[in-house]
Amino acid sequence: MDDFLYYLVIERGLSENTLASYHNDLEQYLNYLRERKIDSFREVNRGVIIAYLVKLQQEGRSPATLCQHLAALKSFHHFLLREKILDEDPTAAMESPRPVKRLPRVLSVEEIERLLEQPDLSDPAGQRDRAILELLYAAGLRVSELVSLNVGQVDLDGEYVRCLGKGNKERIVPIGSLACHYIGVYLHNGREKLIKRPGEKALFLNQQGMRLTRQGCWKIIKNYARLANLSQDITPHTLRHSFATHLLENGADLRSVQELLGHADIATTQIYTHLTRKKVREVYDRTHPRA
Repeated sequence: MDDFLYYLVIERGLSENTLASYHNDLEQYLNYLRERKIDSFREVNRGVIIAYLVKLQQEGRSPATLCQHLAALKSFHHFLLREKILDEDPTAAMESPRPVKRLPRVLSVEEIERLLEQPDLSDPAGQRDRAILELLYAAGLRVSELVSLNVGQVDLDGEYVRCLGKGNKERIVPIGSLACHYIGVYLHNGREKLIKRPGEKALFLNQQGMRLTRQGCWKIIKNYARLANLSQDITPHTLRHSFATHLLENGADLRSVQELLGHADIATTQIYTHLTRKKVREVYDRTHPRA
């Protein structure tokens, strides 16, 4: 499995989060094989794979999770075939179950404003948190992209941020003047009080002066969502969804939004058109005299 994960890094350039997901899925799969006293991958056939997926389904795993597990297994067994550990791939021609497409949770502009106003700007952590919220909404960053930012990747004069997305692909995203203002306040005041080690490059720091983690960022968002009386399912990704939806609602074209989000496939971006169509329908039903 270590060789397989190394292959994913070198030849496919997958992100750390995706690698962690593959590792976790494969650990569960290998444990299942051990439980069934299967000592060699050559003993694995299509029936074993199907039985494993049925077991996951009986445990209450969602169709999306089953798709994720099968994708990991297909990639792993294809690797074993490529390395001549197997003579045939038991997952060949197996189709993934179709996941139910759920529309992402999106905040209204008023809810975004309420969320942004929650941090206490008299406190260094509050200044950091306002900068985080503003940047997530201004640039539509993934939480992993946000916490990996270094100070040098934000250009307040040029009003843009350089971030590394999935597959270590760099993209440049413009940010507005308000986001620049609050990032500037944090950089020149709050961060100076949080920093513990000279030469620290991380943009966003925790109370120990170290780089803020993804989990730390999630807790920050959850806390301010609660203070703003928003639902408990608000996450950093909710701000990314809101960023994309609000752009499209105000006339941005899909290709531009795709580039800003860093989506490799425009089909991924198209989910937001469903949200804007729903909004158009609501406006029509509310305003047309014969709706």
